[in-house]
Amino acid sequence: MLMSGLENTVIPMFAYSRRQWSAATRSPKDDKRMLLITGDRPRGPRELFKRLDDLGVSHRTMTHDPVFTVEEAQHLRGRIEGAHSKNLFVRDKKERHWLVSCLADRKLDLKWLAGELGTRRLTFCSARRLGGYLGIRRGSVSPFAIINDKTGIVQVALDAELLAAEPLNFHPLDNSKTTTLSTAGLLRFLDAEGHHPHIIRFPAG
Repeated sequence: MLMSGLENTVIPMFAYSRRQWSAATRSPKDDKRMLLITGDRPRGPRELFKRLDDLGVSHRTMTHDPVFTVEEAQHLRGRIEGAHSKNLFVRDKKERHWLVSCLADRKLDLKWLAGELGTRRLTFCSARRLGGYLGIRRGSVSPFAIINDKTGIVQVALDAELLAAEPLNFHPLDNSKTTTLSTAGLLRFLDAEGHHPHIIRFPAG
């Protein structure tokens, strides 16, 4: 069940020329070339950590080899205490975008998830959209990426059981690092960024 209804949600739409979109969402070889759809350069881990500090959110970060999938990240579970997550960036045909975070072991049914989000069909966003909307590459998706969504296009949906399994672990915009924080800290960050999350209750079993 989706705790916050999406029926009356208004999704802001922004018009960009084809040239702006191409430049902003290209897949760069390095972060220095990456641009958001607004034309701004995305914030990185350093800016994220400062934002958390300014909000009074306690956090700690471990550096490790880059990981791109949940399977690759499994070896970190014995080294990093707390709940580990699976993170998706998806959209529907109406160009509504969601960043979804759930327990790492969840087997996700996109059709079921679409219903919970109030839409009919979801597809995974491309690498270009990851860069243009969230300022990250594949393997680095997490709620922290909302720091780069200044247009408010992306909605956040969180697994209720994930929030109950603190401390929480997410990549801080970089898949060679994992940042640990409390549930209250994550929610404080999201609220401060203007992204109050929708809480999803997955079916048992």
